[in-house]
Amino acid sequence: MTKQTHTASVVICAYTEARWNDLKAAVQSLHQQTQQPDEIIVVIDHNDAMRQRVQQEILGVTVIANTDLKGASGAKNSGLLVAKSEWIAFLDDDAVAEPEWLAELLKVCTTRDDCIGTGGWVVPAWAGDKPAWFPEEFYWVIGASYRGMPTQVAPIRNLFAGCMCVHRSVFEAVGGFRAEIGPVGKRPINCEETELCIRATQQMTGKRFYFNPAARIHHHTPKERCTWAYFKKRCYSEGLAKALVTQFVGADAALSAERRHVMKTLPLGLWRGLGDFAQGDRYGAARAVMIALGLGITTAGYVAGTLMRKNDRVYAARQQAQSA
Repeated sequence: MTKQTHTASVVICAYTEARWNDLKAAVQSLHQQTQQPDEIIVVIDHNDAMRQRVQQEILGVTVIANTDLKGASGAKNSGLLVAKSEWIAFLDDDAVAEPEWLAELLKVCTTRDDCIGTGGWVVPAWAGDKPAWFPEEFYWVIGASYRGMPTQVAPIRNLFAGCMCVHRSVFEAVGGFRAEIGPVGKRPINCEETELCIRATQQMTGKRFYFNPAARIHHHTPKERCTWAYFKKRCYSEGLAKALVTQFVGADAALSAERRHVMKTLPLGLWRGLGDFAQGDRYGAARAVMIALGLGITTAGYVAGTLMRKNDRVYAARQQAQSA
C-alpha cells in the first residue's frame, strides 16, 4: 500500500425488489461521487428475476448473481470474487452516499500506513418523523451510527457492513465473510463485519481499521423499524449474533467495544434522558427506559445464544462419543 490516492470497486448487495427505488438511488449516488469508483458491482442474492431486471434497467453497473450461500455474507463474498480494485467498498442497497463519501474513505485508507480499512457515518433517513422515544445510543438497531462513536478520525474495532472500504489484502489474508453470520433475507442476525474485522486484526499484526465520520451515507429507515416490536427483536438478535461471534474470535475481542458502551455511554444516556424529562421533555424518561430495556434484551439474547452454542457442542461431543 502506498500513500497515493487510489480508487475502489464498490459492491452493493440486494435481494428484494421491494427496495427497487432504494437500489436505484444508491447506484445514482455512486455515479455522483466526486471520486468515481473503478466499478460498481451489484450482487443479487438468489433472485434471478431481479437480476435480469437490474441488467435491463440500471446502467453503469456490473450485475452478478450470488454464487455463494444465500444471505448478505455470501453475496459480499461473490462481489469480492469479481472486484478488480485494490480497495473494495460496500454500500447498503437502501442507502444513499453523500458525494464525498468514497473520497473521504479513501483519504484515510491511503494516508495511514497501518490502515486496512475505513468506515463512515451512517445517518438515519427516517421515512416518517423521528421517534421521540428512540435513544441515539441504540441507533445501531436501525443500522445507523450511534451516540458514543468517534466524532473525528480514529481507530475502531470494526466497521459497518454497508458503509466501509477494505483493502484487498484483508480478504487474501483471512478469507471472506463467514456464512454462519450475517442477515439472510429479513433475519436480522448481523455482525458478519464485526467478526471479519476482529479476525483480520488478530491475524494481521500492526494493522487496524479507522473510522471517518466525514464519510457519510443516509440509510433508509422505514416506519416498521421505528416500533417497539422491531426494537425488541433487533436487540435480541444482536445478542444472539454476538454470542456467535465469540465462538470464532473469543469473548474478549467480541465484546470489547460493547463493554465500553455499556459502562460509559449507556449510563450517561440514561441520566441524560432523565435530565431531559426533568427539564420538561416528556419523552426523556421513555428514552431512559428504552436504554435499560435494550440493554436487558440484548444481554438476554447473548445469554441464550451462548447456551445454544454450549448445547450444540455438548450434543456434537455426545454424537462423536456414541459413534466411536
